[in-house]
Amino acid sequence: MSSESNEYHVDVLNDENNAVELLASATGFSKQKIKQCMQKGAVWLTDKKGTHRLRRKSKKLNAGTTLHLYYDPLVLDNTVDDAILISDEGDYSVWYKPRGMLSQGSKWGDHCAINRWVEQHLEPQRPAFIVHRLDRFASGLILIAHKKKTATLLANLFQQKKIIKQYKVIVSGEFPSDTMTMTNEIDNTPAVSHASLIHYDKSKNKSLVKVDIETGRKHQIRLHLSGAGYPVVGDRLYGNKDDGIDLQLTAFKLTFSGPIDGVEKTYQLDKNLQPDIKNLPD
Repeated sequence: MSSESNEYHVDVLNDENNAVELLASATGFSKQKIKQCMQKGAVWLTDKKGTHRLRRKSKKLNAGTTLHLYYDPLVLDNTVDDAILISDEGDYSVWYKPRGMLSQGSKWGDHCAINRWVEQHLEPQRPAFIVHRLDRFASGLILIAHKKKTATLLANLFQQKKIIKQYKVIVSGEFPSDTMTMTNEIDNTPAVSHASLIHYDKSKNKSLVKVDIETGRKHQIRLHLSGAGYPVVGDRLYGNKDDGIDLQLTAFKLTFSGPIDGVEKTYQLDKNLQPDIKNLPD
């Protein structure tokens, strides 16, 4: 959150259908700004069904409900590159998530989240349900379900370790030629990663490494490689904070049996979307 962030909670006292005017009056913001906040997922409504995002300015409001505006200009002004559709399988789709795009929005907004982006751009339009996540600053393949049943089936495949995710990562230093298995716990929870060298660039002293994970802990690959002495290039949290390069960590391949037809599926990014040492500055 930025220093300018603020929360506004407005009780609806009478039945009416103008959330924009109510919020504009309570916040002092223009009606246009309120509409933009709605479109970007920062406005919520609490009613008998619970608390959910409110995007329709003409939604009828009942007395006894409450409007919420979570205003953070840094979140609302943020922009990201477009996601790229890799394959539309009907009940689910496979996408390339660019660096900086969120796997899921927050109460402050969701316009930079992959599921919202998919809902707005996939044709024909369908709901988009998150099945798994990628770090915000990582890029790569991500599955989006379009039915709750499909989301459950795919999530079960992840839990049963029947979806194989493979990553390509550029690290600092000369990575060993033998496969390295890293088992350091993360937040007191078992975590296992296997990393193998693809290519070492002596002139840049950087290695392209393929990583397979048996578990999916937060920042697992970044923590394991940094702990082994080979921080991911561009990792400002666990590596070199001053290299000025984007995080070089990409989920480049997914393999699993389709949740509907049982047919084995393999999705792989084109080379131009995968990390390449040659593209890094000297």
